[in-house]
Amino acid sequence: MRVLYLLNFAGKAGTERYVQSLVESLNHKEIEAFFVYNVSGLLVERMKEMGVPCFHLEMRSRLDRKAAKTLSDLCKRWKIDVIHAHYLRENYIAMLSKRWNPGVKVVYTSHFIMDNNWYTRVSNRILSSRQDRVISVCTVGKESLIRNGLDGAKIQVIFNAVDPGYWKKPEPSTLRQELGISEEIFVMLCASRFADDKGHQYLIDSIALLKQQTQRPFLLVLAGDGELLGSSKEQVSALGLDHEVRFIGFRKDMKNLYQGSSLYVNSSRHEALSFLIIEAMAAGLPVIATDMGGNRDIVNEANGCGILVEYPHPASMAAAMKTLLEDPDLLARYREGALRTVEEKFNLSKMAKATYQVYQDACGNVGYPENDH
Repeated sequence: MRVLYLLNFAGKAGTERYVQSLVESLNHKEIEAFFVYNVSGLLVERMKEMGVPCFHLEMRSRLDRKAAKTLSDLCKRWKIDVIHAHYLRENYIAMLSKRWNPGVKVVYTSHFIMDNNWYTRVSNRILSSRQDRVISVCTVGKESLIRNGLDGAKIQVIFNAVDPGYWKKPEPSTLRQELGISEEIFVMLCASRFADDKGHQYLIDSIALLKQQTQRPFLLVLAGDGELLGSSKEQVSALGLDHEVRFIGFRKDMKNLYQGSSLYVNSSRHEALSFLIIEAMAAGLPVIATDMGGNRDIVNEANGCGILVEYPHPASMAAAMKTLLEDPDLLARYREGALRTVEEKFNLSKMAKATYQVYQDACGNVGYPENDH
């Protein structure tokens, strides 16, 4: 089976991790992978390193007929069976391409939880006949897609996942040495890009409260870049938190950061199913996460891997931090829960197998079973 992965921006965020993971798991085994993108980035380099044929396609809008025609011609030349699209623009272009190449199947993964406007909801219903299958990465995402006009019978929930064997294998970390701190310091890591929906202002306000509530030494490490990095640094200085918060920039050595930390923190206002949370758990880190989007699929009482907190209430976040900072037994139980949960529910081999089954169902027009997961 030949699968073309279609992505507008081939950068370095969660969707790119998703595509890369699928290609690494399935390529030259169950499928032969191809990659088409608009804006180049780190993922293009990684695809080329894996020997995946890549093609640049300008996609100016969701109804770009020229892009759709070019895509259809490319699919004919490469003999593509399935287009796996990501985000609305790419999905629409893939469905429009079926006008010239009706035999190709279109699978769409929704990485967002977002209510569409009336125009998009109507468009979704009009184009739904061309949509073969849809993947939602979290439970509430499926509910959102149905509200947005997609056919619920075509939607399957398949959680994002990682390779637990890679992340849990212990390796020496250089993070504490780099920061000049001892092993006694309780290190909390957040590695989100500095954007409005990632909640850094809320997180930093929570640290200001925590500083007043505990005598235990701690440090919040903020990895990443983005348009709000400067304002976040200004907020830290204004609150007198320069000794409690460190900025370390965008990093590729995430395993090194996880291994040097005590806890992972997610402060997002909007989240589907965070790869960073799952990676951190696979490395053995308990989690504090906002009760937003798909975070409840990961952090809950049954999984026993961390604490959900209210957004945007710093008192809730600070209280959870204080609890885990001062209760080593609870922290250890959550660490065990994190490792177990990833192995059982967020395992890459299970995600890849389920996704390949979606490709097969799309090609064979087979219905889904009742159990999404």
